This record gives sequence, C-alpha cells and structure tokens, in this order.
Amino acid sequence: MGTVGCDRLPGKPAGGAATMGGMVTVVAFHAHPDDEVLATGGTLARLAAEGHRVVIVVASDGWMGARTEPGSSTRLDELRASAAVLGAARVEHLGYADSGTGPVLFPDPPDRQRFVRADIDEAAERLAALIRAEHADVLLSYDAQGGYGHRDHVRVHAVGARAAELTGVRVLEATAPREYVRVVFSALRALRLVVRHQPADIRTWGTPRAAITLRVNVRRYARQKQAALAAHRSVVQGTGRLARLMRLLLALPAPVFGLVLGREWFTEAGAAASGSPGCDARASGTKRRGRPPRGSAGGRAALPPVGERA
Repeated sequence: MGTVGCDRLPGKPAGGAATMGGMVTVVAFHAHPDDEVLATGGTLARLAAEGHRVVIVVASDGWMGARTEPGSSTRLDELRASAAVLGAARVEHLGYADSGTGPVLFPDPPDRQRFVRADIDEAAERLAALIRAEHADVLLSYDAQGGYGHRDHVRVHAVGARAAELTGVRVLEATAPREYVRVVFSALRALRLVVRHQPADIRTWGTPRAAITLRVNVRRYARQKQAALAAHRSVVQGTGRLARLMRLLLALPAPVFGLVLGREWFTEAGAAASGSPGCDARASGTKRRGRPPRGSAGGRAALPPVGERA
C-alpha cells in the first residue's frame, strides 16, 4: 500500500477538505473506563477532530461489585463524559465486571462475570457484533502484555485478536516503547507513586522500540486529553497512588502534560517497523482501499494517517 504525506487524510488532496469516501470508523477496545484516555486518548481525539467515526468499547465497567449497588454506574458515566470530550460518537460496555488487581481474584459478583474469567470466544463474539454493526475499518486493542500486565488488559489483547479473526478487521495494538517504560517506571518508583511492582516486573512491559509500527504525535490534543482524564472524577478523587498520579498529571500545565503524554504508540502484526521516523511524528501512513461491503468488516482499510511509521 502506498504512503500518504504528512498530515494528509485518506481522500484528502493536498490543501483540500477531506471527503466522506476517506472517512473511516475506528473501534477502540479497552479494559476499563479511563484506559481510553491513558492509552489512546490523543489518537481518538485527533481522529474525531479530523472527521472519522470513533467508537469506544470497554470490557469492564470498572466496578467490582453488583450493578445493583450504589455508585455502580459511576465509572461508565465518567467514561461517557470522557468520550464526549474526545469526540467519540458511541460508547459501549461488553457487560463484564472488573477483575481487580493483586494476587487475589475475587469471586464473580452475582449478576455478571469478571472479565478475566470470560470465555474468549464468547467475549470476542460480543465485540465482533459491534465491529460488524459499525462496519469498522480498524480495531484498536492492546499488545500481548496488556501494556503493563494487568489481567484484564491481557484479556483485552486475546479477545481483540479473536474478534479480528472473526471479522477480518485490521488491528493496531496500543503499546509503549519498552525503553521509555523503564525510564518512567524508575521516576514513578522514586516518587513512590509505584510501590507494588519491582524493576524485574517490567522487563516485558511495552514493546521494544524497534518493533513499534506507528507513533502518533498528539501534543496538539494535550488539553483535550487532559480534560478527558479529568472526567474520571472517582479515580482522580480516590485515595490510592493511582489517584495521586492522576492529580499530578491534571495539575500540569497543558504544554507540560503534552510533553509527558503527547505521544502514543501502536504495533501491527506483520507490518514493517523501521525505527527511523518519517515526518516528525505527524502523518505518514497508508491509503485506505475502500470500505468493505455493508455487513462485513473484512478488508484491509488503513488507519487514517495520524502518525508516522516508527
């Protein structure tokens, strides 16, 4: 597939407006509310701003207990608020409960399964139904480590990969350079914002820089990404170390926030990764060959060229 110049949308001639024929639908599959911001928020905001349809799907509602408990809808309500800030057109929940962190996997709540216990084929079919209904061109998922090894994130990778097999949709997996992860981890550990994980734990987190396929510059969308993060008030106002980290990020001036969280990375199975940037993390990409027939998510439609080949 041919390449497209910097900041060029599919179907957009140089200096011209994007055509509807160049618009694509991107389904972003995440584990919990707030993951959509931290992993892909800038990319989703940029895609929406450039006229593409963005759909956010979460496996878990971020709630450990039953849906009848007070506050059980809080995290999904916050997700909808975050999605509105990012410009997403639709938000869906696959119906699973949060699996939690730590060594203990608690029993399922009475009204639904924890996501990590979900049958992969069953969960993948739920996701595939959404992909088909949306005639999606691209599915955003997670790398095989789930970024940092959270059990629900690892399950997202497995379910996303199976849904892609069922539908033929193109998959890009959100990740981060392993070398960058190590630097950030060391800084957070020094600030005691991370204490549960040891340096040995992170050896497989992220993806080696040379294997990353796409790097997206989202600094222009830093303020939007920061506002979407702020929508997750129950997490930000919590008492744990994650809440402290979130409050620290929200307190940063937008330009500094952009320096910290102004790039997002993806890998694609079978795609070449060169490690040498094309156009300042802007917009080298691949041309879309056209939407597959209605009712099918097949074909190899390209992600709009919001990033550079890494």
